[in-house]
Amino acid sequence: MFLLFGTRAHPALMNSVSFVCGYCGTLAEQQVVRNSLRLTLFFIPLFPLSTTYSNTCTHCGGTTKLTAAQARHSHSLEWARTHPAI
Repeated sequence: MFLLFGTRAHPALMNSVSFVCGYCGTLAEQQVVRNSLRLTLFFIPLFPLSTTYSNTCTHCGGTTKLTAAQARHSHSLEWARTHPAI
């Protein structure tokens, strides 16, 4: 009997925000990405082993690592912009 298991990376775009990039100094869209490393069995992803967050500039490609709290914070800013206060 053969068991095929391994790991696989699953990137997911969480949010896109516009601000000045720390690398190129250009006002450009920044993408907040969640990268999950998942355990697979017979090429079917079962559960995540680790999760990391990063911010990538769409102009220069510069990438900065984020904490989970920082990634959630940028997502809440987008929600606040689309739901104005009364």
